[in-house]
Amino acid sequence: MPDLPPSHQPCVVVVDDDADIRGLIAGQLAQEHYDVLEAGSLAELNVAISQRHVDLIVLDLNLPDGDGLSLCRELRARGAPVQIIMVTARGSAIDRVLGLELGADDYLTKPFEPRELLVRVRNLLRRSRADEAAAQKSARIACFGAWRLDLFQRRLIASDDRLVMLSSAEFRLLSRFIEEPNVVLSREELVPERRATAAFDRSIDLQVSRLRQKLADGEGGDELILTVRGEGYVLASPVTYE
Repeated sequence: MPDLPPSHQPCVVVVDDDADIRGLIAGQLAQEHYDVLEAGSLAELNVAISQRHVDLIVLDLNLPDGDGLSLCRELRARGAPVQIIMVTARGSAIDRVLGLELGADDYLTKPFEPRELLVRVRNLLRRSRADEAAAQKSARIACFGAWRLDLFQRRLIASDDRLVMLSSAEFRLLSRFIEEPNVVLSREELVPERRATAAFDRSIDLQVSRLRQKLADGEGGDELILTVRGEGYVLASPVTYE
């Protein structure tokens, strides 16, 4: 199961086989308070994205074990929602067009101003959050793990289309988890209407426990809501919308 990001900050992976360039870019992104990982090859990148939720990849095209264009095609074929900025020493318009046609969200040619990369990263992540918010607003079904949640009829739907009824409190709690998957939420954040007393309100833990029991009926459901000691709870799953 992928590890969870330690904070609300977006996770960015910098992929370049030049350790000096990679470290320079990573250091600048870290100064902007992003959660930054480094990879020197496609193999290292694949390990990173299999273990972590990644929001954006700064991807060099020329790598020792393959072409970034092929990886971009593969990620888009799998429907991966990660944002991709291609960075390369190539300057031809053909490479730029090909990269964008294969699913890159933006393109930079070396050498570039570090400030320009930071602006593009910031803009792509902002656009991604706006698109996600729009999708959530218009969606009827939220999908996570082996489950679907009908946001209109407030019903939990198993993979075999079996319906699981939720109490109003359970629906509100699950909806809150779905709003911020893979993010650790404190009791105060889970139940904001009871913020003043939530830190000491053990009934919230009971509600989480009951919700876990219902989710445990689906494949992998017993690992969907995890406890982060001293911090709160997290929905350990990506969420998509229909």
